[in-house]
Amino acid sequence: MAAAAEHSEHHIVPKRVYFAVFFALIVLTWVTAFVSTIDLGRWNIFVALAIAIVKASLVILFFMHVKYSTRLTKFIVMCGFFWLMLLLFITMSDLWTRSWMGVPGR
Repeated sequence: MAAAAEHSEHHIVPKRVYFAVFFALIVLTWVTAFVSTIDLGRWNIFVALAIAIVKASLVILFFMHVKYSTRLTKFIVMCGFFWLMLLLFITMSDLWTRSWMGVPGR
């Protein structure tokens, strides 16, 4: 019965936290738009992905209430992130190594 009582409790987040996160997301969206106008060479994708990761983390932590969830929920979310990074790494390793085979027909 103690486990059921733990799950029935909800963390109440003040509205100011939601407004602060919303404001941060808006600012980061403006930063993304501004950075897209600057030529950073090969770093454009890294800067864009870093901003996107920060924005996704804010949404997951606050709007999806993972910050106030149990350790099991946090573990599951981290496993999802690990799986996503693994899939992206496998995809990128395919793209990085395509030039090793040469172009057929030449």
